[in-house]
Amino acid sequence: MTLTSLVAWIAAAITFGTVIMYGSVGEILTEKSGNLNLGVPGIMYLGAIGSLAGCFFYENGNPAPNPWISACIAVVCALTAALLGGLLYSFMTVTLRANQNVTGLTLTIFGGGVANFFGGSLVKLSGGVGQISVAAASSAIRTRIPFLSDHFGIVSDLLFSYGFFTYLAVVIALAANYFLTRTRYGLNLRAVGENPATADAAGISVTKYKYLATCTGAMIEGLGGMYFVMDYIKGTWDSGGALEALGWLAVALVIFTSWKPKNAVWGAYLFGFCYWIYLYIPSGISAVLAKFFGAANVTHMQNLYRMIPYLVTIIVLIIVSKKKRKENQNPASLGISYFREER
Repeated sequence: MTLTSLVAWIAAAITFGTVIMYGSVGEILTEKSGNLNLGVPGIMYLGAIGSLAGCFFYENGNPAPNPWISACIAVVCALTAALLGGLLYSFMTVTLRANQNVTGLTLTIFGGGVANFFGGSLVKLSGGVGQISVAAASSAIRTRIPFLSDHFGIVSDLLFSYGFFTYLAVVIALAANYFLTRTRYGLNLRAVGENPATADAAGISVTKYKYLATCTGAMIEGLGGMYFVMDYIKGTWDSGGALEALGWLAVALVIFTSWKPKNAVWGAYLFGFCYWIYLYIPSGISAVLAKFFGAANVTHMQNLYRMIPYLVTIIVLIIVSKKKRKENQNPASLGISYFREER
């Protein structure tokens, strides 16, 4: 493998991993409150279409759109759309005490349907498939760090060749980890997720913490959807289901990281490395595979390489489960609605 290929592989892994890092950190915050939100893909869809629609109408109605204004519109619209999704989930599961699994799955279907409906409408308005573009917002969001991205050769390519939101994902993950482990409010949130009856008896508002954690987590997930649209696919719309797949990977990453946001950083990048490995398999390995399985079958075997992130997740889950450490387990009340009357 050449140095150029290695750098390209790392860059692809980091960009890919950033999308699922946003989704994973948001879901960790949600699950720490005891809410199991399987609507992560749907909320990411809402953030994606919200940001795209806001920028589309601004840029297409303006002959000279300001990139930074357009980028701000993308962020605000993504956060708003995702917040609405989080509020809907919270109202259903916390206030109405609906089944969390069913509500989350319904939210995924709802978010994907709404996003693809409006995404398809925007594609038609722009003239057809491949014509929709919000280049101004995308270029602003993908802007590299000045000076650092141009003056340090290979180091710049490895560390400083990404947009601001790539680094923001790491900051949010570390901030969430600090919040959960070092602050009183984080301790209260963890108490709600472990034993809401005890937390309630101690004077902690279970409903407030569940709402705040779920809605904050949803907004972080919405940023992941915005990042997918604006950075990962460079300001267009994809109706092929790629974002939904990334959303489910984000849910898997929550378990992979043992509900620790700081582990989402390296875990997300590891997923990225494993996901793109099929494009960067050294030629020597391909030659060996061709010798044993035939050249025609090597291409088909690339589909097996795409299984690697999921196989790694299963292996890690087996290892973590064997250790049986309390700190590596899910919150005790995860997925269970709290009935104060039964306290």
